[in-house]
Amino acid sequence: MPLRMGVIGVGYLGRHHARIYSEIEDADLVAVADTDSTKAADVAGTYGCMHYASYSDIFKLCDAISIATPTTTHYRVAMDCLEAGKDILIEKPITENIGEAEAIIAEAEKRDRIVQVGHLERYNQGIIAASQFIGKPRFVESERISPFLGRGTDVDVTLDLMIHDIDLIMSIIHSKLRDIRAIGESIITEKIDVAKAWLEFENGCTALITANRLSSEKVRRLKVHQQDSFILVDFQSQEVRRYYKDANAQMAMDTIQPEQKEPLREELLDFIRCIRKRTGPQVSGRDALYALEIAVKITELLKQKNRRNHERTVRG
Repeated sequence: MPLRMGVIGVGYLGRHHARIYSEIEDADLVAVADTDSTKAADVAGTYGCMHYASYSDIFKLCDAISIATPTTTHYRVAMDCLEAGKDILIEKPITENIGEAEAIIAEAEKRDRIVQVGHLERYNQGIIAASQFIGKPRFVESERISPFLGRGTDVDVTLDLMIHDIDLIMSIIHSKLRDIRAIGESIITEKIDVAKAWLEFENGCTALITANRLSSEKVRRLKVHQQDSFILVDFQSQEVRRYYKDANAQMAMDTIQPEQKEPLREELLDFIRCIRKRTGPQVSGRDALYALEIAVKITELLKQKNRRNHERTVRG
């Protein structure tokens, strides 16, 4: 019998959750909820399910739920879902602060519920293909650059975009963080819109992370430098290029183009597998908490630095 799935929040991402659940054989999209009743009715009509303005109304209908509401609402919605006994997938970031994330994890463990967090790039076929070549990185560089879309601006760019690459980098550099430095500014919104962070690890590896939501172009790249090779992952094309030293000590290059798969579909299929088998997801609540802790630290550093700069300007 297919799992009965619900979606809370049917904006840009939530609509895609609804679409994919309606297409998966082992899932039955039974209900969506959104405070915008017109939007909820439109999605429900398109994908053939019930719709509600109050998300608590879908609890009696669903086995598991995707939460795709604004980040500032994740904590309350997630806790209500867990208290209703539902397994949940929360779009990233898990919450906007560490205390709320810890509370969600504790509640899920108490009730033996699954919490999966939507760090989508873990399911990108490019990084999956590249993982076979990644050994002991020495320097990692990521770029996540987007045009201004107006969504996600309830949080800083560190939580909106940079957290994707924080999660990926922590998954390939198996070492504790030693130091963090960062620069960034608020330009268009009241939140930080552009940021760079420099991470140093105890094993000697370093990482440079760039996030910008004010560009005229869209870039999603990860570069991994290690002994005798350089690996470039393009998350948009899902292509991998590997530059390496061949048997003649010359530089050679391989291009790997894995089969194209929709990362969100792979993520939701994983969620359904975890529910069926009662196993931990690829990106657990604790994985998401670790990425959140680093993103929050970067954000705090930026805001402290910007306050000091503002005070110096005011004085003189």
